[in-house]
Amino acid sequence: MRKVNGSQDKRSARGARTAYSFRGWTLIELVITMTVMAILSAGIIPMVKTAVRRQKETELRDALRTMREAIKDFKRDTVGMQCATGAGVQAGVPNAAPVGVPGQTGQPGAKGPAVDPRSKVVIADCTIFGVDNILQYPPGFDTLVAGVSVVPRVQQVGATGGAGGDVLHQEGDVTKSTGGLLANKKKIYLREIPVDPITGQKEWCFHTPFDAPDTCSDNTDAGIFDVTSKAEGTALDGTKYKDW
Repeated sequence: MRKVNGSQDKRSARGARTAYSFRGWTLIELVITMTVMAILSAGIIPMVKTAVRRQKETELRDALRTMREAIKDFKRDTVGMQCATGAGVQAGVPNAAPVGVPGQTGQPGAKGPAVDPRSKVVIADCTIFGVDNILQYPPGFDTLVAGVSVVPRVQQVGATGGAGGDVLHQEGDVTKSTGGLLANKKKIYLREIPVDPITGQKEWCFHTPFDAPDTCSDNTDAGIFDVTSKAEGTALDGTKYKDW
């Protein structure tokens, strides 16, 4: 009889534990859990939003830097161009100054601007510049993406034998290559027009050399010398996006 009672007691205890394990949370436990989750969410969500915003601002600065470097690179390659017809210079052919020759553009004693040593080529297509683009800035970002015909800057004066019978010779102030190794090539200054991460659009505020600093130009015939964001609003550091 005791055995039977003992077995029944054990079964009753197991049944009580099983019933307790499946009874779920109490209302108090649920309220406490939801309160803790709400407190955590209140602190985490703003941090996530700030992190996303900071990432977008970093991408905006990188995009502006990339475009401005492309403009500077283009401008460097215009030094030494001479688009007017003259003695020894063909119309539409740049005047690439020989390196190390005094009196030439970019050399000691020259009247023109100095050639930046980072510029290894000079733009060869003068038709891309309109009559208003007297300072020879990029006529548009599409030009930077499509590329521009360039020729190497002259490194030596006189004829030099090259590989495979290629001969460099001087015509005016431009190096020519009989073998075609130094024929006009296209230089790409910008891989693509980046998206403004703040606005989500490939739309930027372009500035010509003759615009007011806070004016976006719809007509870039005078060339683009700077670019800023069209995004409205204030950055995390308190500055305006349009002033970057």
